[in-house]
Amino acid sequence: MNDTPGRDHDPPILVTGGTGTLGRLVVRRLEDAGRGVRILSRNGHEAGGGIEYVTGDLGTGEGIEAAAEHAEIVVHCAGSSKGDENKALNLVRAASRAGVRHLVNISVVGADRVPVESAVDRAMFGYFESKLGAERAVSESGLPWTTLRATQFHDLVLMTARQMARLPLIPVPSGVRFQPVDTGEVATRLVELALGAPAGLVPDIAGPRVYEMTELVRGYLRARGKRRPIVPLRLPGRAARAFRAGANLSPDRAVGRRTWEEFLAERVG
Repeated sequence: MNDTPGRDHDPPILVTGGTGTLGRLVVRRLEDAGRGVRILSRNGHEAGGGIEYVTGDLGTGEGIEAAAEHAEIVVHCAGSSKGDENKALNLVRAASRAGVRHLVNISVVGADRVPVESAVDRAMFGYFESKLGAERAVSESGLPWTTLRATQFHDLVLMTARQMARLPLIPVPSGVRFQPVDTGEVATRLVELALGAPAGLVPDIAGPRVYEMTELVRGYLRARGKRRPIVPLRLPGRAARAFRAGANLSPDRAVGRRTWEEFLAERVG
């Protein structure tokens, strides 16, 4: 018999994207808080460690109602490069029918400030348009909700730097800056919000420092002991101009503690 407070008595908390970079850390922290967790996954998993898995697809809506059943809290961590607005709509419909009392959503800083109007904008920055659409689906759902916007995760910046470092000559967008934040810190904040009262759009969470993209790439190369020539590349379009103006930054919300250098030292160095 499990004597962990709340795990046997409270309804499970549904986490979408619970096996992803952010979601698995959210799941771990919810377990540490003694809460039962249900994960929505496109792939089948055997239940284990107190975690329940439900197979479903946010893109098609298949299995979402079963996942939301009896879940009073939903933490929406699932994300992709496109289509997030439609996935959020499918989740919202199922959550409404299930009587969910708190829907927590993760979004991105700049979702409301990066204009995506042209084909060029959409090709490079369509993610921001998609996340803004997901935000609207949540806020207009009629459900009690909370949305947290975060800057780019260290993990995403690392993945991008790794891909760039494979090239003999690295083109780096000129004038573009990032304020990377630790994924674990974002997970901790999401769990705090999920276990609290619905709060609407809450203050951003951003990393402790703003970096030029060139700095981030050079830091990765140094950590790997590599050298590559870097060539600045000026991106076209209104969205790119907004990026150069800092639309993806939140300097007033530099509440994250872990720097890019500390992250690299652990993950790469």
